[in-house]
Amino acid sequence: MDILKAILEILDEELNLQRKALVFTKETKLRDSLPELDSMAIVNVISALEERFGFEFPEELLDGAIFESVGTLEECVSGLLPSR
Repeated sequence: MDILKAILEILDEELNLQRKALVFTKETKLRDSLPELDSMAIVNVISALEERFGFEFPEELLDGAIFESVGTLEECVSGLLPSR
């Protein structure tokens, strides 16, 4: 499973970025860089990630730090996936 690709697809769809997110890298800043990423969009992104990957975000992880960049979001999601 390509976690980064799935995250970019979710960001693109939930933020209505019209395929712009598909070229984001791990270094791409999210928080304070994308006007589309408001509090409601964050809720939608979190819900989509939970649905896609089959986990729930623990409440203690739900802070702005995970949305600092694509890389921090990927790192968080990867850490929540069950071990293979």
